[in-house]
Amino acid sequence: MMFVKLENAHDVEMQSKLSVAQLFGCSTAPSDLRKQYASPSESDGAIRRAINQQLDTAPLRLLNTVTGLLCDREAQISAFKTSTEHNKLWLSWSMKRADLRMEHITEVVATYFRCVMLSHRWEGKEPLLQDIQGKIVYKLNSLGGIVKLRKFCEIARDAGYRWAWSDTCCIDKSSNVELQQSLNSMFIWYQHSALTIVYLSDVPPSSKSGALGKSEWNKRGWTFQEFLASKVLIFYQKNWTPYLNDHSPNHKMSTAIMEELESATGIDRQALVNFSPRMSGARERLQWASNRVTTVQEDIAYSLFGVFDVRLLVDYGEKKANALGRLLQEIVAR
Repeated sequence: MMFVKLENAHDVEMQSKLSVAQLFGCSTAPSDLRKQYASPSESDGAIRRAINQQLDTAPLRLLNTVTGLLCDREAQISAFKTSTEHNKLWLSWSMKRADLRMEHITEVVATYFRCVMLSHRWEGKEPLLQDIQGKIVYKLNSLGGIVKLRKFCEIARDAGYRWAWSDTCCIDKSSNVELQQSLNSMFIWYQHSALTIVYLSDVPPSSKSGALGKSEWNKRGWTFQEFLASKVLIFYQKNWTPYLNDHSPNHKMSTAIMEELESATGIDRQALVNFSPRMSGARERLQWASNRVTTVQEDIAYSLFGVFDVRLLVDYGEKKANALGRLLQEIVAR
């Protein structure tokens, strides 16, 4: 209200002007205050630009780990606008503190919208978007993949992250447009995530080194790009304890775990840790993926789009040979 009054100060009586100044605990004239303080529209505009920039590389839908609700973009932005972080940011920007710059706004927004991704092997009945939309994940019946989804959200929440994403339920697979956009953007989402949690359902507690290399997770098509894209990643065993009891913040920095994956996959350790999508070395990259399998045959090609930094049409039903043919044609053309 104070800022609105300042914006309209030229339309109010002198007594009102003095009251506004008194609210700020100063005797400064309103005309001087307008020069000193930013307007609400300026503040909102700067914050919204930072939000748009942050969400540009984020999934379309995310699970709010605090509320347990699935949120689209507008719901995510609405949650931020009612948060303590937004209120403090808006006020500090409006008051034009000398030490506040756009970099600070970007930092606050980026921290709030940090996202944790799940990398896992689909098993049995996995929850779909229709199963959780409008419902609280933490209150759903503990059946099938719901248990895994709920535990994933709890771990992300307890680690201080508000947003989480799982491919089972955060994509509307009934929408061809959304499915197309999601499959072509998935590598970028994992690449810009704050953390990727890998759930190894077939690795029992207290497993010794070597169990990860033998896991089914390590043989799937989609998990190949999820691992390569992620910069920060932690492996969890069946009981949701860290693999090899390694409680470090990033298992990509673990010599033991990366050496195990290098041996199991045949991919150089440096490539595993510092992978960059590109066309060079295409033959070698195709060789890396040659032993991977997918449930849907076309996915063997679609899961490699991000590895080669290409965006192609997704057309389920075209069969594996045609999907791979289009991918190879694009690689050769470049």
